[in-house]
Amino acid sequence: MPSVVRDAATTSARYVVTRRGKPEAVILSIEDYESLMETLEIERDTVLVRRLRKAEAEFKKGKKGRTLQEIDRELGLV
Repeated sequence: MPSVVRDAATTSARYVVTRRGKPEAVILSIEDYESLMETLEIERDTVLVRRLRKAEAEFKKGKKGRTLQEIDRELGLV
């Protein structure tokens, strides 16, 4: 296994592979790749993003959130 790949896998190092000075590819750990893919999926869900931004704004204004137990009770899960 090349040292660049080993470094990416074990230290979360990221490398840009170039050809004639032009970026062509990226080498990164599978954990970083999966995290990026998950972030992209979330950002594509416009309803979820809107709800997250609204919740963040309410939290910044001092509005208290609900615990997981409270939500479970509201949904009749407990």
